[in-house]
Amino acid sequence: MKRVFVDTSVWYALADRKDPDHAAAALCLGQWSGRLVTSNFVMDESVTLIRYRLGLAAARTFGEALLGASAARMVWITRRDERRAWEIFSRFRDKTFSYTDCTSFAAMERLKLKVAAAIDGDFRAFGLECLP
Repeated sequence: MKRVFVDTSVWYALADRKDPDHAAAALCLGQWSGRLVTSNFVMDESVTLIRYRLGLAAARTFGEALLGASAARMVWITRRDERRAWEIFSRFRDKTFSYTDCTSFAAMERLKLKVAAAIDGDFRAFGLECLP
């Protein structure tokens, strides 16, 4: 089964109908025929961003969809992922990768995922194929 790792940038665009990337995010995830995968770190970042920008109700709706496994398979970041993330974070000094992005890269390496649903350029800059 095909799998795609979903980043905060896509989750947020999907949650915010006024976001300029909302339609592209909705179309991308709606047309994906495989499994959506995300991480507990991405959920943390997404729920926090949605709460600050869209309010508690929107954040709760989003969080409950992820925790209920109806939106995506939740992958938990391991200690090994965190160590690898810190290596990536420290090594790529010319990039502006967030630590959460680095945990995503590490988890994707562990899970052998090559495709991410991400709007910002960080996943591409790390060498991953990106949707939309």
